Amino acid sequence: MKGRVFKVFTSSALAVGLLAGCSSGGGAGAGKTLADGDTVTIGLNFELSGDTASYGTAEYNGAKLAIDQYNASDDAKYKIEIAEQDNKGDNAESTTAATRLITEDGASVLIGPATSGTSIATYQVASDNAVPVISPSATQIDATTNDNGETYPYAFRVCFEDSYQGAAMAQYAYDTLGVKKAAIINQVSDYGQGLAETFKEDFTEKGGEIVAEKSYNAGDTDFASILTDMKSKDFDVLYIAGYYQEAGLIIKQARDMGIDTPIVGADGFESEVLSQLAGAENLNNTYYTTCYTTLNAGDELTNFIDSYTEEYGEAPNMFSALAYDSANLALQALEEAGATGEELKNTLEGIEFSGITGSFTFDDTHSPIKTVMIVELENGVQTAATEVEVEQ
Repeated sequence: MKGRVFKVFTSSALAVGLLAGCSSGGGAGAGKTLADGDTVTIGLNFELSGDTASYGTAEYNGAKLAIDQYNASDDAKYKIEIAEQDNKGDNAESTTAATRLITEDGASVLIGPATSGTSIATYQVASDNAVPVISPSATQIDATTNDNGETYPYAFRVCFEDSYQGAAMAQYAYDTLGVKKAAIINQVSDYGQGLAETFKEDFTEKGGEIVAEKSYNAGDTDFASILTDMKSKDFDVLYIAGYYQEAGLIIKQARDMGIDTPIVGADGFESEVLSQLAGAENLNNTYYTTCYTTLNAGDELTNFIDSYTEEYGEAPNMFSALAYDSANLALQALEEAGATGEELKNTLEGIEFSGITGSFTFDDTHSPIKTVMIVELENGVQTAATEVEVEQ
């Protein structure tokens, strides 16, 4: 998408090589030819504690459900063992967790983490050890490429990147909602800034105008000054580029202040907590990009929802579904490759996968080519979903 680059590399990512403990020859679970009945270890590296535990726990549950279902199937080619680590939502912890899963537990493929920073922190150690890592929700722009613009050979993701969903929402807002003047509020983060930049670029390219731009920090709770200043501007849509924790409060405070324009956002809105924070009545005329909705669910999606709910006592969300697809992608690739290491990586690169968050193949950055869905909320409930094909 127009050569946009917004990625920031963390010190933990730079330190990966020091922690790897193995050369490029591969980890204990890499480079093996598999026979029917063999045991294969899949590593789950998720945020099970810390500020992003809601994402990581949902993804851990989704991935584990897929593996449990595979093991229970009479048609399963292999016996899958699970090794797991809690990365606590910390980049350095995530690197260490990936290293342990590969070098101590012998994992042949890793699923997770949930967030972009913790995912990127695993890519070098995975590539050094020839172990594919599949990130369910690392949406950061250019997350799967290094600072030289080269794709990490063993890094894959099943989510679309932020530039893709930012462009999709800009296109939908301008063409479908018919708005022409936008205000943007974004979190000061790779996620928020990347979304804001691509929304702005694509919205203005279509002929729209950005009349106000404001930012906030994670953890902020009072947005009165931002919204008071914005209310004086002439805009007909508000784009919030951030996560549900702050977005819910922004929406509530905006509606309380009398801002009644459509509010649009990204997949960071995906949480039942959004409605609790914003107030269900304030989520009318609200839209966000996603790859998952339960509206008009077919048999496969219904079975997933029922199985997940029975297992965990709550309905799955987008993050659960993305991790479920990630694990099933890994299982399909293992069966098609009949091997681990480089052969498994090559199989992933050419795979055709159909899951509950969409059907896709991978592009040359190991990002999926898939459709963006935009859901509409009424009183906090999804009422409509529209597929958007992003104009290239």
